[in-house]
Amino acid sequence: MIGMNAILEPGMLVRNPTQPDWGVGQVQSNVGGKITVNFREEGKVVIDGARLGLILVDQ
Repeated sequence: MIGMNAILEPGMLVRNPTQPDWGVGQVQSNVGGKITVNFREEGKVVIDGARLGLILVDQ
C-alpha cells in the first residue's frame, strides 16, 4: 500500500489527489489493499491502494 492507505479505516474521510472534483469521501472498507470509498460527487469507488495514495482529511 502507498503511504497512509495502510491505516485507513471505515469512517475516515479522504480525498483522491488525482480527482479533486470528487470531493471528500468516506472510507467504507480497506481489505487486501482494495479501499472502497464513497465520494460525495462520484459515489462508491474501489481504489487499488498499491497504485494510488489517498489523502487523509481532518475530521
